[in-house]
Amino acid sequence: MGSTLLRGQVSAWDAAVDVIAVINGMLLLVGLWTPVVEVLGAVVEFSSACFWHPHDPWIYILLGALGLSLALFGPGAYSVDARLFGLTRIEIPDRKS
Repeated sequence: MGSTLLRGQVSAWDAAVDVIAVINGMLLLVGLWTPVVEVLGAVVEFSSACFWHPHDPWIYILLGALGLSLALFGPGAYSVDARLFGLTRIEIPDRKS
């Protein structure tokens, strides 16, 4: 919200993106609903790159890709999601030659 106020122009989209970013950051910090929150954040960033900032989309594409990677990677060991749903481990079996 501060970035739109510093620029002197407040549009509804900029305010909504800032509110989503603050909520996204708070939920990511505690590790609550990590996949859902990061997919929502990636959708917002990709739509910003396509529709609202097409002249310089690369920072939004980077942020969207980081959001998708966090959504696929999942929550950490000390997150609320790990406490609620259990820590998931991926076991890679040995290759049999």
